[in-house]
Amino acid sequence: MANKRNSQLAEALSKAIVVKFWNPYDPGSTQGYVLDIGSRFFLLGLIDGNIMFNGFQCLLISDVKRLKVPDPYEDFIVAALHKRGQCIASKPNIDLSSLPALLKSADRLFPLITIFRERVKPDTCIIGNVIDLSESHLLFHEIGPDAVWEEKPSKIRLSDITRVDFGGGYEEALHLVGGNPKPLKKSTRAKRS
Repeated sequence: MANKRNSQLAEALSKAIVVKFWNPYDPGSTQGYVLDIGSRFFLLGLIDGNIMFNGFQCLLISDVKRLKVPDPYEDFIVAALHKRGQCIASKPNIDLSSLPALLKSADRLFPLITIFRERVKPDTCIIGNVIDLSESHLLFHEIGPDAVWEEKPSKIRLSDITRVDFGGGYEEALHLVGGNPKPLKKSTRAKRS
């Protein structure tokens, strides 16, 4: 199963095929273009339910279930994207060699990133900026759904992270309203999240 999935993802990448798949954490399916593949994560140009590009996702390859290459409605999806003038101008230079490298590169290229820890905190995500990374933890400055930056950073175990999103409409809206964070005081201790 894993070998078939990996070869299908590689085919979708090399031939620019729209994929559709399910994962154990979402009730629906996910669609998009595979833009890069690392050893654990792959980069997806996300196509949302309105048949429009809506940012990027880095997902664990092992979480991909019921992969369809191509998506059964690929012709319609591609035609709709084309008629709307929707395209991915360029693939973001996300380093998929490790999770810390992924987080650093996404944080460097986008004003906000979204972290999912679906195994330990299903149906929730946190959005913000990377402050620091170690081999096992991420120090993260969160912005709330009210577009207000938290006063204390969160400390997150890297092993809990299942997905990283960036460049989407929601992240853009939060950044438009909340702006860039003010630097945290060095004496501020991290809260466990």
